[in-house]
This record gives sequence, C-alpha cells and structure tokens, in this order.
Amino acid sequence: MDADGFRDAVEDSMDSELERLGSSKLLVALTDADLTAETVLRTVADGERAAMETFEGWADDEGHEDAQELFAEFREQEREHYERVADLLEGEGDADATGGPMHEALRSLEDATARLGGLVGRSMVGERTHLQVVSFFVNEGDERRAEQFRELRSETAAQGDRALELLEDVCDEDGDWDRARDATEEVIEIAYDAYAGSLDEMGIDPKPIC
Repeated sequence: MDADGFRDAVEDSMDSELERLGSSKLLVALTDADLTAETVLRTVADGERAAMETFEGWADDEGHEDAQELFAEFREQEREHYERVADLLEGEGDADATGGPMHEALRSLEDATARLGGLVGRSMVGERTHLQVVSFFVNEGDERRAEQFRELRSETAAQGDRALELLEDVCDEDGDWDRARDATEEVIEIAYDAYAGSLDEMGIDPKPIC
C-alpha cells in the first residue's frame, strides 16, 4: 500500500458518504437550516477551534517524533484558521467548541498510525465543508469571503496530503495501513451519520434525488 492507493481505496469504499457530505445539504445540516452568513461563519469558526484543540491534545502526548511535529504545526495552522474566520465573523466562536462526534472520535485515537488515518478522514470532510461555504458566499455575492474559504479549503486538503506522506513512513506492514484506513473510514462515517441524523430530524432525506 502507498499514499495514492490508500486514498483511492478510501474514496472508493466511502463514495456514497463523501458524495453526500459534498452536497448543498451539508450546510443545512450543520446550521440546522439557519442559512445566514453569521451562522455559517460561527459554525465554521467552532469547527476550526475544535480542530485546533484536537491537534493540541495529540501534540501533547504523541510519541512518534515526526507525527508530534506535524500535529503541533497543524495546531498552529488551525489556530490561524480560527482567527481568520473569527475576523470575518467580527466576534468569537464557541469557547467550548467540541466539534461534535467527529472530533470526539478523533480525540479517542491513541497512536500515530490511527491519528494520521483520522486526520486524512477529517481533511476529506473539511475540504467538502469548505467547498460548500465557498459556494454559499459566491451565491451571496461575497467574493471576499468566498476567496478566504478557498484558501482554507486548499490548506485543509494539504493537511490530508501531508498525513498521507507521513503514513508511508509510519506504516511498516499491511496491518498498519489497515488500522489507518479503519480510522479514516470511521471518521468519515461518524461525520456522515451526524449529517444524516441532522437532516432526518428536519424531515429531509439525506440521499440525493435522482
């Protein structure tokens, strides 16, 4: 297994979940159908803060030196992401942001292999979230904010790429790749279940209309 094969395998096995997470219904689910600029920005700010806190926890107790350095770097990047979104919001996000079930699952991961796999999953979900935020602000005619989220989307995708590169060094055998993939798919599945559950509560079918 290598990084490209890993990504292809995850995208193939989680195709339906990733496709639906990339739909326009995602922001409806995340905001409880409160599609105002303030609510969208606050939701994203809280997610960036939660990511910062996840990476902070990992960096504090990670035993693999290269992974520890990567998590510390991403902690600072997510701190910057949070501040950039908070500036657009002209206020603070939730100081107690948990990031919901996805970040609860990420924080439960205990070694570099699983954490890097989880990071790949979080990147795949985050990239799709940012794409929907870009589309939201394009539709609002707010190109300045749309461009900000294009940058955040690119940086979030790059985090997944960096995690995949490090997985090639961390994974010594097929069993390691399998554990990383399990973590990736679990994170995506949990994010999807939260998305589908939110829509179900509003009486909206999470499946695409064909």
